[in-house]
Amino acid sequence: MGLVKSMTDEMTKEIGNKTREFYEFVLPPVDMHIDKDQLTIIVDMPGFEKKDIKLSLEDRILSIQACKQTPEESDRKIICNQRPNIVDKKLRLPVTLEEGNSLGPAKYEDGILTVMIPVQKNVQDIKIE
Repeated sequence: MGLVKSMTDEMTKEIGNKTREFYEFVLPPVDMHIDKDQLTIIVDMPGFEKKDIKLSLEDRILSIQACKQTPEESDRKIICNQRPNIVDKKLRLPVTLEEGNSLGPAKYEDGILTVMIPVQKNVQDIKIE
């Protein structure tokens, strides 16, 4: 009976690992909206620390990378771990960026990353005669 229990525990752990790997590929969910001259990107990233998150912008591609350190505790047996430990998300921005391709302010608070990016205004006012 010990062999069956051991195999069941290993199978459950492996299913949890595969589920976590799937979530690391698909997640995190992202919202984008544009207001006047700024694109705001909101990313759900609970469980990470601000120091573990890296942002970079190249051309119109925003890269979001994060890696969470998982503590190894010998007195606790992990049965299932489905939360992502790694985020590597690339977003193609749907707007023309201001000269200089620079990120605006970014903040990470309560598991939510908010990035503001200045965008080029493509609208011209037309004078009516």
